[in-house]
Amino acid sequence: MNHPIIIPILTSTIEATDIKTITFHYPGDVLPGQFFMVWIPGVDEIPMSVSQITKRVKGITFRNIGDATRALYQLKKGDHIGIRGPYGNGFTLIGKRLLFVGGGTGIAMLVPVVEQARKKKLPSTVILGVKTKNQLFFEDRLRRTGTTVLVSTDDGSLGYKGFASDLAKEILQKEKIDMVYTCGPERMMSSLLSYCKSIPFQASLERYMKCAIGICGQCCVGKGLRVCLDGPIFDGATLKKVEDFGIYRRDAAGRKILF
Repeated sequence: MNHPIIIPILTSTIEATDIKTITFHYPGDVLPGQFFMVWIPGVDEIPMSVSQITKRVKGITFRNIGDATRALYQLKKGDHIGIRGPYGNGFTLIGKRLLFVGGGTGIAMLVPVVEQARKKKLPSTVILGVKTKNQLFFEDRLRRTGTTVLVSTDDGSLGYKGFASDLAKEILQKEKIDMVYTCGPERMMSSLLSYCKSIPFQASLERYMKCAIGICGQCCVGKGLRVCLDGPIFDGATLKKVEDFGIYRRDAAGRKILF
């Protein structure tokens, strides 16, 4: 598990502007919300949440944004990457009326848990929040599950004009929701948590990771919580005690970077 398995890329698909999904054969069990450490030969190893889960095939979806993801984005079917994991905990399905709020590429890792919820016939609403309409992806895939899909764009080019968290606030005020699940920009998730009050809440956090097995401490949040082991999924009660949630993260050198 802690040594990368070198495997060929099965498919490489552009989903939207600068967003791509890569799939590969991986027969092991993976929970929605867990992540792999993905090694790009000669470049780097980075954490990637799972966006597709079947018995034999798993997938990751990412934005072309830095050196490692740029190199990964350029790989094609048949090229090789290293995979180790899966790591961390997964989402827990609780309640009967569920709200999922995804922002940016955070949409990707929510899709498997939405699909799991729909297999159990749980009424679900999904908010997909992006800056502009050409960044939207997985909308059709989610609609095929029978869930209610709402789109928000910062610039108003499609759907609700405004932030996904603002649209979620309106839904929470009008409807009875048993659980909120979210992944995306941390300030968005922090705002969403403040709206939930007594509504149970689960969020996926992202931090800089080196080992992914709890040794290096690079991904710590709050008072010693390790995102790689204690997360990446945290509940609302825990996050309310994490003083840096929605405020800052740390870079590779440990410096605080404000969101």
